[in-house]
Amino acid sequence: MKAINKALVRQLVLSLGTLFFILSCASQENSKSDEEILAIAQKAYVYGYPMILMDLTKKVSTNVISPTDDGYAPINQVANNRKFPDDKFTAVVKANTDTYYSTMWLDLKNEPLVLMVPETDRYYLLPMLDAYTNIFSVPGKRTTGTAAQNFLIAGPEWQGKTPSNMTLIQAPTNMVWILGRTQVNSPEDGATVVKTIQNGFQLVPLKSFGKHYTPPKGKIIDENKKIVPVKDIESMPITVYFNRMSELMVDNPPAVADSAIIREMASIGIIPGQKFRTNSFSKELKEKLTQIPEWVDQSFKKQVANNDPSILINGWSSLYRNESMGNYGTDYNFRALVSYVGIGANLRQDAVYPNTALDSDGNLLNARNTYIMHFDKKDIPPVNAFWSLTMYDSRNLLTSNPINRFSLGDRDQLQYNEDGSLDIYIQTENPGKDKESNWLPAPKEGNFELTMRLYWPKESVLNGEWAPVPVQKVERSTY
Repeated sequence: MKAINKALVRQLVLSLGTLFFILSCASQENSKSDEEILAIAQKAYVYGYPMILMDLTKKVSTNVISPTDDGYAPINQVANNRKFPDDKFTAVVKANTDTYYSTMWLDLKNEPLVLMVPETDRYYLLPMLDAYTNIFSVPGKRTTGTAAQNFLIAGPEWQGKTPSNMTLIQAPTNMVWILGRTQVNSPEDGATVVKTIQNGFQLVPLKSFGKHYTPPKGKIIDENKKIVPVKDIESMPITVYFNRMSELMVDNPPAVADSAIIREMASIGIIPGQKFRTNSFSKELKEKLTQIPEWVDQSFKKQVANNDPSILINGWSSLYRNESMGNYGTDYNFRALVSYVGIGANLRQDAVYPNTALDSDGNLLNARNTYIMHFDKKDIPPVNAFWSLTMYDSRNLLTSNPINRFSLGDRDQLQYNEDGSLDIYIQTENPGKDKESNWLPAPKEGNFELTMRLYWPKESVLNGEWAPVPVQKVERSTY
């Protein structure tokens, strides 16, 4: 009954929006000023941004014949990353050197899928994102334990019976992205223990569960080879953008809480399943509509600027403290902003990623200087799983260095001080054999950034009692 109620309510939301449009479109077009229409269009653009970006990312990620070892797989199949990126890897900025990914793009429109998870004592998580990038379920060590389990993942309209040996996860949209992560302690560990765990992540249609199943071959679409999601969304004509958004909302119904903005969008002709038309708009309004992507892009850039003091703590970004991270409710601007920064953000309970480009004096981190991060014992990142600190150059790529070390954390052989405190040396040159274990190499030249990753952070991180320590510029002779 619960699934039926959800389906009926969602359909009612869409029906009301369509009815509102049919009954009042003409009068609204005549009564709304250009400024009002433009303001609603801007809100609509931000509302749909994560879904459009998800759609583009899916087209790129599923454009293969069969699963690869670098994260690509046909729809409804599992792709596993099998190695860590290094300084030669340029496909993704802020590359992760802590976990191997297991990614799955699901289309639940026709039937549910069964996700089989193996038994393991390793930390892993399988966050499931709906079409709007909200995380609606996170199987993993923190939430469901480490026993072998079967999860039945069904679309919003599915009303079938859940087998007794499965746990039902009802997705709010038919498009779902599972961005799984498994802890890796070393390349050797990844090639043995983690590979076995990843091989245990299996995905099959419900009707094929318990039977021999061979996934169908994927289909390569030449047009999708050219997609660069963030760039393509910036250059997408506004009418194309709104039309694609309207198409996607048919199979991926908005949440009930979105009814207010759905009505607003309907009042200017943005309706699920219908074309967005600008015939009745003035020439001036049409021109201003074309500028919306650039306006929004500039707004995002200002909001994520590393030197914005309003979002910094000890020089580190504090976006992770926003309680709606990963499940955004009606905070559409924050939802879009997070997608812009890096689509696929975790819930705060699973992982947080403070980032800094500044030292304790507010100056940009630069390779010509020498830095220390000193953690008193009480300041060492409090986590239930593990933590790391990763170095990125001015392009947000991993930087080459003589010991091929791109991050440091509690999985490494760090040397702690007698009082339990910890010093990490951040500089281009090797600080000496006695300190090399705690050396995070900086680039040879230019500015750089640091990202701290805390997996399964403790409550003191989430409630703001703990904060990352500042990066202090020092003279080498001081240590």
